[in-house]
Amino acid sequence: MCGLAGILQSQARLQAPELAALAGAMGDALAHRGPDDRGVWSDAAAGVALAHRRLSILDLSPLGHQPMASGDGRYWLAYNGEIYNFAPLRAELETLGHAFGGHSDTEVLLAAIVQWGLEPALARCNGMFAIALWDRHEQRLSLARDRVGKKPLYYGWAGDTLVFGSELKALWRHPAFDNGIDRDALALLLRLDYIPAPYCIHERAFKLMPGRVLHLDAAMVAAGAGAHRPEQAQVAYWDARERMAACLAARFTGSEAEATDALDRQLRQAVALRMVADVPVGVFLSGGTDSALVASMMQAQSSTPVRSFSIGFQDSGHDEAPLAKAVAGHLGCDHTELYVSGADALAVVPQLPAMFDEPFADASQVPTALVARLARGGVTVALSGDGGDELFFGYTRYQRALRNWRALRHVPAPLRHWLGRRSAARGEDSRAGGLAALLAEAGADGIGDVYRNRISRWRDPAAAVRGAREPATFYSLPDPLQGRGEPADAMMLADFTTYLADDLLCKVDRTSMAASLEARAPLLDWNVAEFAWSLPQDLKLRGGTTKYLPKQVLRRYLPDAMVFRGKRGFGAPVTQWLRGDLHGWAGDLLDPRRLRQDGVFEEAAVSTVWQRFRQGERKWHTHLWNVLMFQAWQAHWQAQRARAGAP
Repeated sequence: MCGLAGILQSQARLQAPELAALAGAMGDALAHRGPDDRGVWSDAAAGVALAHRRLSILDLSPLGHQPMASGDGRYWLAYNGEIYNFAPLRAELETLGHAFGGHSDTEVLLAAIVQWGLEPALARCNGMFAIALWDRHEQRLSLARDRVGKKPLYYGWAGDTLVFGSELKALWRHPAFDNGIDRDALALLLRLDYIPAPYCIHERAFKLMPGRVLHLDAAMVAAGAGAHRPEQAQVAYWDARERMAACLAARFTGSEAEATDALDRQLRQAVALRMVADVPVGVFLSGGTDSALVASMMQAQSSTPVRSFSIGFQDSGHDEAPLAKAVAGHLGCDHTELYVSGADALAVVPQLPAMFDEPFADASQVPTALVARLARGGVTVALSGDGGDELFFGYTRYQRALRNWRALRHVPAPLRHWLGRRSAARGEDSRAGGLAALLAEAGADGIGDVYRNRISRWRDPAAAVRGAREPATFYSLPDPLQGRGEPADAMMLADFTTYLADDLLCKVDRTSMAASLEARAPLLDWNVAEFAWSLPQDLKLRGGTTKYLPKQVLRRYLPDAMVFRGKRGFGAPVTQWLRGDLHGWAGDLLDPRRLRQDGVFEEAAVSTVWQRFRQGERKWHTHLWNVLMFQAWQAHWQAQRARAGAP
């Protein structure tokens, strides 16, 4: 895995040495993403520069160095990711007359772009990637992101200059990047625990949406130097909603046995593609269905024991490490586990703002960071089980939302809306659960409204952020599928496009990259995703068993006792932390005088929640954790600005 950064000026004003040095400094901020090599390319006359940091996975020789030029000299590419099907693409391109000097996927990607053009080339690629491509003929920069959003790509304006990079810390290195806090985006953090694309914590900065290509030239950079996203310059080469709708219209009609065979075959192929590397490869193993599936497929296709890694928690009633060890033992993996104490986990908390460099409040970021560090001690690439829940109806919250929506549909709409308005007047109290939570969903016009309430932290986050207006997201839609498919499909689509990309994949990317580890997710192969979308619902949920079909596949590799078990998740004891070792830290960040001085949060809203939590009321830890993650991030950002000499 790698990191990329770059600059496109609205007017070329820097000499070649200054331009290259600035881009190089932006790239160096991402050294943890690519500790093996460093590269910079610039064209001062065009006002463009690309920087790259390399974590060598394929072709460890200098022939994989980036930024890389195409064979015809037209394109320069800085690329973060892996094209898993590069070998058949290379073979096809060789028949078309292309010659290759090394065996990196970067060289293959460039040749594909030369042969077919950017969007058609990306449509042929099976992989995870973020791309910055300079077209010397058209004098045009193209930024692109993979279908699912596995690899991040930020862009924004530093004065009238476009800056971009794999993480915000690269953008911060530009001396003109002094963009303030986007309070509307902060409201989304309070609702969701993360900020979904295209929004970003900074004004005049954005995240490129998955499956999109953004084309910009110098004139467009000058015109777009305001606060608005250049939507007209974006092209979608893959759209999850449209692809799901197409798959739903062509439902799988085979038998359960045929579906099991097909999924087994799809997963084996996806895993095999992701095992290709010139460095050691392992697997994150929690003991749950998804990671056990990946480990099973890996071991079935490996002639040597697969390296597996898991984290255990001392004094925890939710420790899954023993099950992971049992699964590894049955499969014959070379298993490594590490038991950590509460103090070990808490030691990670101060590192989170620098690790994520955008406020992020999924507390499972802590154990994920620990297991990434553990795995990096033995491998350079680790496969994960991400994506199974969103594709195969794995969350119990889906079942609760469907139950509530079925009940609400029998209530006359005027009465439902009246009840919804009454509940809204109670503000955050609807978070308490039970009847209050059900009433909060009473005004729903569709399954999307019910589900949004299920996944929300703050129910009215804009009321807690001064001057904020909460932007719309996929979760704002009463029916995310726009009348196509069933309510269950609509919820899974909303999670696939938002929660998966901007929470789960962000968490894995930042924690693994902080350890210079590449993480790969075979369940998110787009062929697997589209097959899952074609399946009827009873192959995902049957008789109370979620992820029904994946579990039928897993029964081919593991005994039933290891397959059919309750889902626990990969969380962190935030309540215990905030009542214990982190109490003083939280108190400092939530001090009313500090809140008043910062002028970002409504002091009364935050202080009331903190007080109720300290009095022993349940569930307020989720409200507090995202506020605390912002406060800690803000202190980190201010320190970075001071270090850079910003006013």
